Order: sequence, then structure tokens, then C-alpha cells
Amino acid sequence: MTTLTLPPSSQDQNDAPQLVKGLGFLSATTLVMGSMIGSGIFIVSADIARKVDSPALLIAAWLITGFLTVVGALSYGELAAMMPRAGGQYVYLREAFGPLWGFLYGWTLFLVIQTGTIAAVGVAFGKFLGHFFPAVSAQNWIFHISGNAGLNTQNLAGILIIILLTVVNIFGVRTGAFVQNIFTIAKVSALLGLVVVALLVGRNAEAVSANFSNFWQWPALHKVEVGTSGAVAMVGTLTILAISQVGSLFASDAWNNVTFTAGEVRNPSRNLPLSLALGSGIVTLLYVSINIIYLNVVPLSAIQTAPADRVGTLVMQHMFGATGASLMAIAILLSTFGCNNGLILAGSRVYYAMAQDRLFFQAVGKLHPKYKVPMISLLVQCVWTCLLSLSGTYNDLLEYIIFAVLVFYILTIAALFRLRWTRPQADRPYRAFGYPVLPAIYIVVALFIDVVLLLYKPQYTWPGLIIVLLGIPVYLLWTRLGGNTAPAAA
Repeated sequence: MTTLTLPPSSQDQNDAPQLVKGLGFLSATTLVMGSMIGSGIFIVSADIARKVDSPALLIAAWLITGFLTVVGALSYGELAAMMPRAGGQYVYLREAFGPLWGFLYGWTLFLVIQTGTIAAVGVAFGKFLGHFFPAVSAQNWIFHISGNAGLNTQNLAGILIIILLTVVNIFGVRTGAFVQNIFTIAKVSALLGLVVVALLVGRNAEAVSANFSNFWQWPALHKVEVGTSGAVAMVGTLTILAISQVGSLFASDAWNNVTFTAGEVRNPSRNLPLSLALGSGIVTLLYVSINIIYLNVVPLSAIQTAPADRVGTLVMQHMFGATGASLMAIAILLSTFGCNNGLILAGSRVYYAMAQDRLFFQAVGKLHPKYKVPMISLLVQCVWTCLLSLSGTYNDLLEYIIFAVLVFYILTIAALFRLRWTRPQADRPYRAFGYPVLPAIYIVVALFIDVVLLLYKPQYTWPGLIIVLLGIPVYLLWTRLGGNTAPAAA
């Protein structure tokens, strides 16, 4: 059996600091789960319910997302075990299709996917902190630029959390992993507690009757607005399910972040595939269970009209009154804090890997001499994320980029097929479960969703595609004018 020959980098030089193998199986699994669970599960079901207008299709939307997530994780497991290097998905795309494709992923990740998500989750933390401290508010401006842009006490709270977690992660991967373990275990326990308590005391006979007496019935056609022109189209069930995936895909995203830290995972050929499969599987089961709980506690119409789309808060208030809102706020504070820790830890490893390949600023590719973490990468990520937090536009950017996120997932699954063909003798400690059928189904379903989004949500898809394509001239400029020659795929 032969192994992959990866491009040389300073990471491999004996006189340079080396990444520390500080992540065991538990830490890798909590990184998968903790990065996935933020605030989305408590919010996005309202928008999905409005689109599908059916309890059964609400659950179906989450099941489709869960299928894509678990199959994607099982497929990534093979690539992760083959190439346990810092950068993860960036490395897979580079090795399968060449450095340009890896750069486009890293460029988009830095510009908005990772940093925009961190910013959004940080501001969500500030939003729910305002439940206990009313002075923390989006209307309490420190300085106001225009519209939503500027510094208010809500995004200031998010920025402070981002800075705090960046500093925590500078003190070594084991420190970041310890924080991740504590907060992931806490929030998963809280979600399990919500499911158990709701089953025992939260069941509402009126909601059960309204939601489950006609559970398998749904409209033959669904109304959907096309773009921002006000035009309306009537679409079938499969199409509306594809459109509704935007929210659930966001809520379930970031399961791939553990691959970014592969260079710091002990026994990666075993622990990476297992953590991807177990972590994504547990979160998928939790998400589907929580939506079933929603339907057992409140009618679908209440989910559709939840104030500010806070379905989780509505359900807790229904079960526990005013105390329920406080309990949900605490749960979301725990969830967003732990989620951002994982995102901050993992994202910095991609820019570090890009710098190792001379596709990002050279300083970003250096490790702290004592703590053996990419400190400059963490700081650069922190600065850009804080600026996004002030911009007032990052939520729009996140919606714009979901199309591109799915494109990169499709490309990475396609990389599995390409590498099986071009490198059949490469060492594969783990082989993707269900190959080639399940990965092929993933590509077909994800392509269908992307095509539907192109047709019916152009305001979200074309800007995201443009952001990705802008990376091409940046790549050419970087590799030519900068005097750097990016390594070709091995």
C-alpha cells in the first residue's frame, strides 16, 4: 500500500515547532457536536414550518438534512483518515483537484463562512445575554454608522466573547479542548433534558391533535416568493423541501470542523472517522427529536408565528411559564459559547495550512513557540470576525453563502470518487460506509437543492457564487505578483 505524498511545508521541518497531538476521541467528538449546536435549532424551525406548512414536512426537512450530514461525515471520514493534516477539507480539495480549489474554499471560509458564523453566534450570545441584562441590546448604541452597522452593547458582548475565546485557544489546544468538552457536554445534557422533560410533562393534547391527526397530509402545491421582485411561484413538495433546507443546513453545519484540526488528533485514522460518525449522528437524532417535541407541545401555527422565530423559547414558556424563557436563555448562552469555541479553534487551522502552502500571509503559518498553536492565525481570524460583527451585514452574507457551502461539500464528496480512481493504492485506514451508493445519493440530493436555490432564491445564491469566484483573481494575483508558487496536488 502506498501513501499520499503531500507538498512539503515548514510544518515538517525539524527545527520548527510542531502541532501538539492534544485531541483524543472525546475531544474530537465534542468538537463535532459543539461546532454544530449553536442557536439555530431553537430558531430556524419557524421559517421551515412557514415554508412547508405541514408537520410531516417539517420533520422531513430535518431528516433530509440529517441524512446529508451523516452521509457527508461518513464520506469525510475516509479522506480524514487518508490525510490527517491540519486544514482538513482544504487539503482534500487541494489534493483531488489542485491548489486553486483548495484556495477557493479557504478564501470563502475566511471571508465569510467561518468568520461570519463566529460573528453571528457571538451576537446571538449577546442577544440572549440581554434577557438577564437589559442594557445589552441592539438598540443601545455606543457608536452608530448606519442601518445595523456600528457598535452596540449586543454586538460588543459578542466581540468580547470572541476575543476571550481566541485568547483561551492561544494557550494550547488542550486548553481549547477542555473548554469545548465542558460546554458541549453541558449543552447536549440540556438538550437531552429538554427532550425528556417535554415527553414527561410537556405533552399538550391540543397540539398533538392539531399536528398529528392530519400528520401525513400536506398541500399539493406550495407558494414561494422568487427573488426580491415580489413574484410568486407554486411549487411541488420536493422543491419546497429543497428550499426549506437553508435553515436546517445552517443549524447542522460545521460538523466538518474537526477535520481542520486533524494534525492535532491522536490516532487520527481511528478517531477522526469515529468522531465524525458519532458526533453528527447524535446531533441529528437530537435535532429530529427536538422538532418532534415542538410538535407535541405547540400547534404548527404557533411554531410558524413564534415571536422573533424563537420556537425553543415559546415551547419552554408553554411548559414552565416565564421561568421557561430564562431556562432557554441559559441553554442558548451555553450553546453559543461552546459553539464559538469550537469554530474559533478549528477555523484557524485552515488559514495556518494555507500559509504553509504559501497561499496566505507567511506569519499565519507559524506556531507559538511555547503553546504550539497557530497564534497569528487565531488573531487574524479574531480581527476579521470582530469587523464582521460591526458590519451589520454578516447575517445576509451567511444566507448568501449557503449555496457555496453546499457546492464545496459536493466537490469534497466528489474528491472521494476522484481519489479512489487516481490513487487506488493509497493507504485508507477507513473506507467510506456505503460507497459508492451513499456518496452518490448525497451528490444528487445536494445538487438538486443547489439548482432549486438558484432558480427560486437567486438573491441568496448568486452573491454567494460571486464571493467564491472573486477568489480566482485573488489566487492568480497571490501566486504571480507575490512571487509565491503554490504547490501542486501530489
